[in-house]
Order: sequence, then C-alpha cells, then structure tokens
Amino acid sequence: MTQHQLTDEARPPHTPTHRLTLRFSSTRRGARLARQLAVQQFTEWTGLPYDSDPARTVALVTAELAANAIRHGSLPGRDFRLALLLLPHGFRIEVTDTRPERLPPNPATPLLPTDATSGRGLLLVQAYADRWGCTVNDAYTKNVWAEIHTNGHAPPKADHSAYEA
Repeated sequence: MTQHQLTDEARPPHTPTHRLTLRFSSTRRGARLARQLAVQQFTEWTGLPYDSDPARTVALVTAELAANAIRHGSLPGRDFRLALLLLPHGFRIEVTDTRPERLPPNPATPLLPTDATSGRGLLLVQAYADRWGCTVNDAYTKNVWAEIHTNGHAPPKADHSAYEA
C-alpha cells in the first residue's frame, strides 16, 4: 500500500463507532445523492441539527470530494465509493475513485488563472476540514478523505499550513 500524504498525519482513523459504505454512479446525480446521504447519516449519528455548521461542512466537503471523483477520478462505466465513519473525535468522509495515477494537486499552489470559474474545490476542503489527505490503496483505486471534528462548534480553521506533498 502506497500513501500520498497531503497532511501531516495520514494515519488510519481510530476505530469508527459507526460505518456506512455505498457506491454511487459517477454522475452529477450520484454526487448529489452522496452529499444528501452524508448529511443525513451525520445528523442521525451525532444528533446535531441538519442546519448546524458541522452538518453544512459535511455537505460542502462531501460535494467537493464527490465532484472531484467524478470529474478527475472516474473511468467510463465506473462508480465511486463513499464511506462515512463516525469516529470518537469526529466524522470522516472517504471517496474512492478509479484513477490512482491522478493525485490531487497541492491546493496551496493553484495553477489556475485568477478569473477561472472552477478548480478551487480542494481549497474549500482544506479550509473546512480539520484534516484531509489521499491514499493510493492499489493499482486501481485511490481514496481521498477528510475529517470534520464535531466537539465544539468552532468556525473553520484558519491555519492550514500542515499540507505536505
């Protein structure tokens, strides 16, 4: 197993108290359903309201990871997998796609012109997730993950200097 480390700690999560894994079609509809499911499970498992800041963060991060899997990580006819894990310290979102050779770029050094209308999804993930990273599991898949801490309802972290390529 090879790892492409995008944060200072890409270690496996603590043993989850809850876990749900489903496959979705690599379509806009699949991404929308993945986002809705993630928020539904988050609110059910944590008891936090649907309109809470952590639930909104789960929606945003899931939407970005799913959209990236569809746009940059899919092969024709291949689905993406969404895994949701409730951990002792928070909620982990994992999106697995079929393009391990296409690793996420470092969002700290965007290669986009300032007037580009897309390409900033990982900047949002970096801004809102407490930790995120990418793991290449085998020759056929990669897993992009993000963790959102649920204890204390603080606003998104401002210091994200932990990125290492």
